[in-house]
Amino acid sequence: MSQDEQTAEANGPGPEAWRTALSRFVNVIPHTRELGLEVIGVVPPEVTMRLPWRDELLGDTTRGLVHGGVLTMLLDTVCGSAVLCGLPSPEVCPTLDLRVDHYRPAVAGKPIMARARVLSVTESVVFTEGTLWQEPERPIARGIGNFMRLGPRNTPPGFVEALFGEVNDGANDHA
Repeated sequence: MSQDEQTAEANGPGPEAWRTALSRFVNVIPHTRELGLEVIGVVPPEVTMRLPWRDELLGDTTRGLVHGGVLTMLLDTVCGSAVLCGLPSPEVCPTLDLRVDHYRPAVAGKPIMARARVLSVTESVVFTEGTLWQEPERPIARGIGNFMRLGPRNTPPGFVEALFGEVNDGANDHA
């Protein structure tokens, strides 16, 4: 186990618990579930995901280029996922803004990898950065995402339990 993994383990759920939780999270979102987004690894506050190739990702079928909206969605999702594991306790944090810098087009036939990390946490905002690539050391886009903290008071009851699969389904609630 690496030093980062040991630190993460001591500070809360470990990387595997987070990978499972964030896999659950992306499978609740209809478009990420339909696109088959996969959580590859988590070492809080960093998350790595993989979007498998599908023909539906094309925006320019003539040149075989991925639609820019797919890249924006992927950056928003990976940065938002990093926010969940980058806080002392997960809370609902909607996207405040997301800036995307495109370096080169994403091309047909290759999965898109995504990695994001939390840069800073304040009382009201979480600052993140993310990168997308299809080939190592050749980023296709970078995103800077800022997320508004709603805090525990505005996070729905049971949110953390649902994230980690600890929801009581009522099966044991016999009176």
